[in-house]
Amino acid sequence: MNGYQLTLYTQQNRRHEGKMLADWIVSLAMEMGLRGATLVSGIEGFGHTRQFHSHHFFEMADQPMLIVMALTEAECDALLQRLELAGLTLFYVKVAAEFGVLGAPVDA
Repeated sequence: MNGYQLTLYTQQNRRHEGKMLADWIVSLAMEMGLRGATLVSGIEGFGHTRQFHSHHFFEMADQPMLIVMALTEAECDALLQRLELAGLTLFYVKVAAEFGVLGAPVDA
């Protein structure tokens, strides 16, 4: 299948509708019936403001978070539209990708 690998970037301390933003986005992906999303926590990084974001032993609030998904073009467009309608400001990377499943599906 052809589509996109979409990666959304945020920090652990960002919230939306009372939830951690990254968790809210993963829940939205489930609600939209998307095939999956992976939440990745980063050790450190910096953004366009040059502010350093890092996981610290005592304070993890500023820890970088990435949400990675493999989506069809229609799914990607629909998700980005929902995020924009929610009023979110997010940096993302959208890369053309071929994706699929090898072997027999594993029952959950």
